[in-house]
Amino acid sequence: MPRFSIVVPSHGVAGRLSQALDSVLAQSFGDFELIPVCDAPDAPAADVVTGYAERDSRVTPVHSPPSDGLAGARNTGLRAAVGGHVLFLDGDDVLVPGALAALDARLDGTGDVDVLYFEHERTPWWEGEPANPAAPLLARTPDGAFTPDRAPRLTGVTLPAWSAVYRRAFLTEQDITFPGGHFTDVGFGGLVALRAERVATLRTVVVRHLLRRQGNRLGLPGEHHAELLDQTELVLTRAAEQGLPADRLKPLFEQLFAAVLKTAAHPRRLTSGRRAFFRRASTLYRRHRPDGYRAPGGSIGVQHRLLASGSYAAFRSLRAAHRTASRAAALLPRPRGLRTRLRYAAALRLPLDRNLVVYCAYWGRGYACNPAAIHAKARELAPHLRAVFLVEPDAVGSVPPGVEYAVIGSRKYWQVLARAKYLVNNANFADAVVKRPGSVHLQTQHGTPLKTMGADQATYPVVAAATGSFARLLARVDRWDYNLTSNRHSTEMWERAFPSTHETLEYGYPRNDVYCTASAEDVARVRKGLGVPDGKKALLYAPTHRDYATGFDTGLDLAEFCEAIGDEYVVLLRAHYFYDQGTSRGGGRIIDVTGHRSSEDVCLAADGLITDYSSIMFDYANLDRPIVVYADDWDVYRETRGVYFDLMELPPGRVARTPGELAAVFRDGSWADETATSLRAAFRERFCQFDDGRAAERVVRRVLLGEPPASIPPVIPLAERVPAPAATLVRS
Repeated sequence: MPRFSIVVPSHGVAGRLSQALDSVLAQSFGDFELIPVCDAPDAPAADVVTGYAERDSRVTPVHSPPSDGLAGARNTGLRAAVGGHVLFLDGDDVLVPGALAALDARLDGTGDVDVLYFEHERTPWWEGEPANPAAPLLARTPDGAFTPDRAPRLTGVTLPAWSAVYRRAFLTEQDITFPGGHFTDVGFGGLVALRAERVATLRTVVVRHLLRRQGNRLGLPGEHHAELLDQTELVLTRAAEQGLPADRLKPLFEQLFAAVLKTAAHPRRLTSGRRAFFRRASTLYRRHRPDGYRAPGGSIGVQHRLLASGSYAAFRSLRAAHRTASRAAALLPRPRGLRTRLRYAAALRLPLDRNLVVYCAYWGRGYACNPAAIHAKARELAPHLRAVFLVEPDAVGSVPPGVEYAVIGSRKYWQVLARAKYLVNNANFADAVVKRPGSVHLQTQHGTPLKTMGADQATYPVVAAATGSFARLLARVDRWDYNLTSNRHSTEMWERAFPSTHETLEYGYPRNDVYCTASAEDVARVRKGLGVPDGKKALLYAPTHRDYATGFDTGLDLAEFCEAIGDEYVVLLRAHYFYDQGTSRGGGRIIDVTGHRSSEDVCLAADGLITDYSSIMFDYANLDRPIVVYADDWDVYRETRGVYFDLMELPPGRVARTPGELAAVFRDGSWADETATSLRAAFRERFCQFDDGRAAERVVRRVLLGEPPASIPPVIPLAERVPAPAATLVRS
């Protein structure tokens, strides 16, 4: 039995059908059957499908007459399916690269669930920015598998059928099929959500929905809009028969009637029969309104009350007045936003403050990374410069004494952004920040890219959706005057990922200076501060973020790992900064250092590094200490995230694929043997080119003091550098 059955109706999409089928057959995860549903053996789509079926035995076409519609085609495909899980894909949509691998990994993590909802991307047919409408809804769902009562707003009626994968036995046992007529996704999604007992979500884009030039067929004018009420009645009737609890019934009722009211008020959808539509909707509203239901506030609430009372004339007048008011209101900015813009605009008219430098790291998370290292060196070499660090309100406590700061969004924040000559960031400033003539923007970055970044993410929708508008991203890139790199690989990849006219500075990362300047006393001090016992070997475990996963999971049973490798080791756990929740995951021989401000300190304290695909490996390699790559899901990560090179071919040390293999390399000492040392040396040659301990000085002299390139200190060759000593390892 295949893992997945993928049903693809093909009526009216013969021209795009090949894209859909290719996107499935190109998946790295191959345990599936592909079921194209054609109109008839002699239909245009059937000619396309026949060629695929002859070339690939996984393609098994079936037929459904056009008169049965989309619902009939999907039901025909469902009856033919034999896979454990069923995925429906429209004939003009595509699966994103790595989609099935991500679904398989998520299902392995959650166990059998009745339905796994996932995100999808809506892509304009010609120009415009993709949208991910499911993301806000799924973001509020629990991690792992859960019962529907824990996410009552996940009603199923607002998501298309191709935004989830379904356990086939569940659909069969519950006798759930697609109801006939238009808006079948509303009925099917509602029935699935009503009967499901275990649900999970994947906050990753799996399907790319290609919008048609002529628009969605359901949005075109016609009498078919009355069928929305059929689906609404079906779902609410089943909910009543099931005795759905009030906390689940209320959001279901509200979401269904939000669609009904939108249709009732749309001047072009219902070309005739608006009054009859409204009256039937009013009857359904009164019949199924939950006990104690309170309508929303504002104009929407008024519409609810008019629908409940059946006042069609008043409803029509309200909508006409609302459209007129909306057009007028769109011309006026909101007062609060207007005040902010006026203050910022006024400050922009003032001269630049040529001695003002604004720093920001990780979108205001605190005093950290390259901006902090540049700031510290500037206090030494350019004490005449005034520096202001931008931080979020909850990061104020991370700012060291004596460092001036501004809270993001405050009046001071906009004032310094408007006046500063120098703006330094390891991410990006807000879109509203204006690049003034004469100002200097320095992008420091915050790692060496293994995974795809910037514009290169466009072909990996799993992460492209999280990136947002690429047009706005490139507009932010166009503000940069300088972009910092730590090796030639980064230089080349940043030029691809962030194409613009900025100048590249191959000066190294200032935050990594400490790896060449710290003493044994510094290492001992840091270890004591972190609570590392004397004489113990400290292994830093730093896994990266998984775009296809929800929430943080170490990916490794650390307590079991510690037990397996012996009591001479302790583990320093540093989760990705996305998961710094301020709560400890430590205990026993595991020390949670996720919340520690400085990743550089944590690296100094560690005698060895265990990571998967985190960019921390490139920084840690500067210490010339052992690195072990724990790559238990490399194939999935590579497919869903996209990478710039094959880490398995160019690792910085030993590679382990399972917990047993990982423990073994520490038990037998191979984590630090000659082979591991040789691999690390080759890795350092490629990725530690410019991090020689003087990067911050080069940046300050060139960018903040304006010294000519010829006077900037040259990079010290790798062979001549002396990395900071490890606490328990002796380097030859």
